[in-house]
Amino acid sequence: MTQALSRQLTLDLTTPPAHARADFLPAPANRAALAALDAPMSWPNGRMLLIGPEGAGKTHLAAFWAAENGARRIAAGALRPDAPDMLAAKGGAVVVEDADRSGFGAGVEQALFHLWNLCGPRDCLLMMTARRPPRDWGLVLPDLRSRMDAMPQVHLGPPDEALLAAVLVKLFADRQLAVPAGLIDWLVLHMDRDLGLARRLVAAMDHAAMAQKGPVTRRIAAELLDKLSEADA
Repeated sequence: MTQALSRQLTLDLTTPPAHARADFLPAPANRAALAALDAPMSWPNGRMLLIGPEGAGKTHLAAFWAAENGARRIAAGALRPDAPDMLAAKGGAVVVEDADRSGFGAGVEQALFHLWNLCGPRDCLLMMTARRPPRDWGLVLPDLRSRMDAMPQVHLGPPDEALLAAVLVKLFADRQLAVPAGLIDWLVLHMDRDLGLARRLVAAMDHAAMAQKGPVTRRIAAELLDKLSEADA
């Protein structure tokens, strides 16, 4: 069996990330967002925009919120002119993820504008996620820009050390990776409090350990953390 095939088989056996509510890690950084999402009937006009950096938990929150509210989920970039009418069910709910990527095409913007207009009269909850506020999305349609700017927002804050440590534990567990004692504490002390960086780092450590056909080590962690930190600088 070739190394490439061995690696592919190993990757295929990786456990998918757990996105149930029970797997979510409550913390001061996400307390306000979690409280807002748990009270959708209080959303102004039934709409809410969740903003947070890469890896902050937007997808996880959207996944279990959609499951609990019977919502249909779609990536903003996948919106097409015929999608809004099918998504916005009477009394239903819709989740549009990565809305900050909706400014990539006129068809996507038109579909998002149509979805916004349909959700109100149909009493359909509309939850959206984005990494940045609407002013930074690069939207072209003036009417869509004004609606996005006026949309109620809730933000995911930067993680504290406890949340970063808990996220690292979960990321390693999702990949079924055993790590040496003390590695989590070492990483928390030496890396930025950036959950996106944590995700990239754990993935890189997984791939490096597989390539070397050995365990995850502090040496691997240190080398990859230096490389990723330099790339982000």
